[in-house]
Amino acid sequence: MIFDNILIYFVIVPLLTLLGLALCNNKGVAAIRAVAVTGATALVALAVYLVMIFLQVRGAGDTSEMILQSNVTWYAPLNIELALGVDGVSVVMILLSAFIVFTGVFASWKINPLPKQFFLWLFLLSTGVFGFFISVDLFAMFMFYEVALIPMYLLIGIWGSGSKNYSAMKLTLMLMGGSAFLMLALIGIYFHSAPEGQPLTMNLLEIAKNNAVPHEWQLYLFPMAFVGFGVLGAMFPFHTWSPDGHASAPTAVSMLHAGVLMKLGGYGCFRIAIYLMPFAANEIGWIFLTLTGISIVYGAFSACVQTDLKYINAYSSVSHCGMVLFAILMFNQTAMTGAVLQMLSHGLMTALFFALIGMIYGRTHTRDIREMGGMMQIMPYLGVGYVIAGLASLGLPGLSGFVAEMTIFFGSFENADMFRRVLTIAGASSIVITAVYILRVVGKLLFGEVQNEHHRELTDASWDERVATAILIVCVATIGCFPNFFVNIITDSFVPVVDALKNAM
Repeated sequence: MIFDNILIYFVIVPLLTLLGLALCNNKGVAAIRAVAVTGATALVALAVYLVMIFLQVRGAGDTSEMILQSNVTWYAPLNIELALGVDGVSVVMILLSAFIVFTGVFASWKINPLPKQFFLWLFLLSTGVFGFFISVDLFAMFMFYEVALIPMYLLIGIWGSGSKNYSAMKLTLMLMGGSAFLMLALIGIYFHSAPEGQPLTMNLLEIAKNNAVPHEWQLYLFPMAFVGFGVLGAMFPFHTWSPDGHASAPTAVSMLHAGVLMKLGGYGCFRIAIYLMPFAANEIGWIFLTLTGISIVYGAFSACVQTDLKYINAYSSVSHCGMVLFAILMFNQTAMTGAVLQMLSHGLMTALFFALIGMIYGRTHTRDIREMGGMMQIMPYLGVGYVIAGLASLGLPGLSGFVAEMTIFFGSFENADMFRRVLTIAGASSIVITAVYILRVVGKLLFGEVQNEHHRELTDASWDERVATAILIVCVATIGCFPNFFVNIITDSFVPVVDALKNAM
């Protein structure tokens, strides 16, 4: 029975939360908040319990590729299944998603208007995210991927700010364009998923085992799959939707968007594009490695010239997400470990950034750093939180950014040819650029002179805002101080992928 598998409850709990929200009265704000917090808390509890199960299984010596596997036939004519399973990478992505959803609920405590509808769409997005990470069937992954994308249009278009209609439409069209490429790639993989005479399958583990996708077809399908997921990962030159989407999105949506949704791109590139088409990855991966290297440097330089807090963080996300795809394309275990650590680090610190920016904007009604200053003396709690997020972003030792970026660059330089080493050196220059724009913003926003005397009357963070930011700060520090805990969870997950890449050479 699939209901005996804990993984299915990562889809059931958000759906039950949706049902609970649907039954709430539109004016019953207290009940709406209670249902949302209950659902988010249940997801965190499930994620922590999943980590405990995973560690117990690994401690017992089980080093199988996936654990907690379940298969239920969904559509027999095409051999489509609701196939579940997780490895270390899936587990930490689920843990990240649960904490971002939980903190996002508290960051949206005072959302207005239509709080009921806002949380409905937010938990529908969460359903798609969790379903994507627990699935090992290509059709199910694609379905949940689309479920995660669709709510973004309404969440930005209704509850956003600024040019929200333009940003929502641009985001939707570009991500759906990427989905079209992805769908073509998955269809091509499906029709070459097994040797001739054997039944076709959508199960990615069986496809990887069969290794039946012809090399000439891989050369066509790999770019489609990588671009399809790379659009969501803000890969240059398909990144332009991201800054506009972030700038217009409400706080919790920006947190989920950057903290979780963009991670589907890196996860998909690793899990599907590279793992299922290793020959093409070896042959033409250098093209996308170049593009991701551009993303890293371009995103950092672009952040330097912005004056809007959200645009600064959005272009910073382009740079940091570029590191994820860059490391994955280095095809070695150390760099891939750094990529997953970077997904964790970026997810948490960007969620923290956007939460703090939303709280500051809610008080000052501006995101232009030229119109703000002296916030540390006015809002010390929010100011300290912003400094911590900034230090994590620029890679201060003891915080998550340092561990992730150093692992990426050491792994990228390890056993690499001259081309990859030159790109690694260029990518590493982004650390200096990041320090420039982070320190500039911190100095101007927090320690500069107060630009508007009315700002002196502003209040510091409320209790719900402190809950959201404190949890994220603790998570960022935990990864920075205890990285081995997470490395031990994810390290075995890369062995099958690295082996497939070596065998395909």
